Amino acid sequence: MIREYLKNNILITDGAMGTYYAQITGKYNVFPEFANINEPEIIERIHTEYINAGAKLIKTNTFSANSRVLKIPKSEVKKIVLAGLDLANKVAQGKSIFIAASIGPIPEMFDKMETDQENSLDEYKFIVDIFLNSDIKIFMFETFSDVSDLLEITKYIKVKDSSAFIVTQFATTPEGFTRKGLSNKHIIAEVKKSKSIDAYGFNCGVGPTHLFNSLKKLNFADDMVAAAPNAGYPEIVHERMVYIQNPNYFAEKMKDISGLGVKILGGCCGTTPIHIEKMSELIQSYLNAPIPKQQISAKPKVIIDREKTDGFFEKMRKGKFVIAVELDPPFNADTDLILQNAWICKDHGVDAITIADSPMARARADSIMIAAKIKREVGIEVLPHLCCRDKNLNALKSALLAGYIENIRNVLAITGDPVAIADKNDIKGVFNLNSMKLIQLISTMNKELFPEDPINVGGALNLNLLKPEAELAKMVKKINSGATFFLTQPIFEDYVINILRLINKNDGIKILGGIMPLVSYKNALFLNNEVAGIKIPERIINKYNSNMGKDEAEIIGIEIAVEIANKIKESVDGFYFITPFNRVEMIMKIIKKLKCFH
Repeated sequence: MIREYLKNNILITDGAMGTYYAQITGKYNVFPEFANINEPEIIERIHTEYINAGAKLIKTNTFSANSRVLKIPKSEVKKIVLAGLDLANKVAQGKSIFIAASIGPIPEMFDKMETDQENSLDEYKFIVDIFLNSDIKIFMFETFSDVSDLLEITKYIKVKDSSAFIVTQFATTPEGFTRKGLSNKHIIAEVKKSKSIDAYGFNCGVGPTHLFNSLKKLNFADDMVAAAPNAGYPEIVHERMVYIQNPNYFAEKMKDISGLGVKILGGCCGTTPIHIEKMSELIQSYLNAPIPKQQISAKPKVIIDREKTDGFFEKMRKGKFVIAVELDPPFNADTDLILQNAWICKDHGVDAITIADSPMARARADSIMIAAKIKREVGIEVLPHLCCRDKNLNALKSALLAGYIENIRNVLAITGDPVAIADKNDIKGVFNLNSMKLIQLISTMNKELFPEDPINVGGALNLNLLKPEAELAKMVKKINSGATFFLTQPIFEDYVINILRLINKNDGIKILGGIMPLVSYKNALFLNNEVAGIKIPERIINKYNSNMGKDEAEIIGIEIAVEIANKIKESVDGFYFITPFNRVEMIMKIIKKLKCFH
């Protein structure tokens, strides 16, 4: 039925539910989905106003109806979904109105130490089944950032009801990317691979002008496309997010969007029944004289002659043995010591300096900023660590762009150490992503932004676990996400060395074996007992004693490091030395003893 309608008509949908509910009730911090049960008359009123404004399709008030967002049991979610469906049916009864199931993204869940995220698909199926059992035929998935869950859940719907009409909409930025860094062009290409998606488009994120500018650059030919932008950009008034009331402007811009061939038109945040009414009236009067699609001339390609900066990774790629040394960024603004140590490393033939990103959740100078300074002033390759603990998606992407501008082409993507319990009242971990998702983000940025000179993405590999097979499985997932090399946690035990020998390094994947020299008995005990991911055998600890002098302990530490390096050298593509207490000269002594392997 909706397919027949769309053959000869533009489909006008409703506008915002959440922001309009807040506007008329004054409840700005309440999920409107709860009103399906607590204030049904308000939701009924909103649906009615949109229908009277000219909307031919209304969406159920169920966008956030899932257990993770509302933080309620699934049994309560079901009650909210059914109540929302009943209200939409009640308002539409006796009218030629389409009803669509509104489903928003279910937040990903993963713990802060890189365990795999819980599968959201089961909850999507739970929600979808409620609608299917109620004979809903139209599904609108709104404000998604990628297609991963959508491909599976839309296929699930089609298996159960092949006649269902499915629309998938993605939130976009003014620059034409989703929140996960995927370009609109990439999203369309992925959606077109699916046989279970009937229409696609964009909603939320931007106002009508930016969406128009994005859409006119895309080639969607005869595809069924939907557009539901925000009214514009909000401002904060008395701690509330308020949108400009601009229905006439909104309608004009939506008319331009319809002229591009977009067949499903509605509104998102900030739009009201007045916006829909003005849009409906203008488009209906305009249908007989559509705006011709604008042709966009291709911009001339500018070729920039850049100095190649991938010496470290290129050397690994060619099968040459590499050495990386980790230096700690300072706690203060004094960079003299780290620059001095970087010069020492360069003079001794080290291939790259790695810079940790505030390890143990203690604030240090930004790893990418320090890496850029070292690269500029010392002229040695750098490998900054980038962790997810302190930065959200926007900040991570911003940091990567800044690093790229500074010619940084190697990044180690890690989740990051958790914030200590004692600090959690004052310091909040972000963990918007985990290492796997960060690797995917960098890989996407490589395809979309840096295709000619991509960032080399590294991952962490901890083989010191009781069940290393799980870490190896995670390694494979990281490879599939875009990682091309790995740095192991410090290696001390023979069983870890044996695991290294068994790893099948297909497709050019490279591994740098982690070596952390011990400097004292106290240091060995601390690492073994208080630092997660490090396990030191008693035979090594027993080489030290509490009365041993600094020089004697250092000699033993060098001997142990050289012994471990000799054991792992045939199973790795390089060494990754973690400098203890800024004692870089100790690392140089180890490298000198291993010069035949470098």
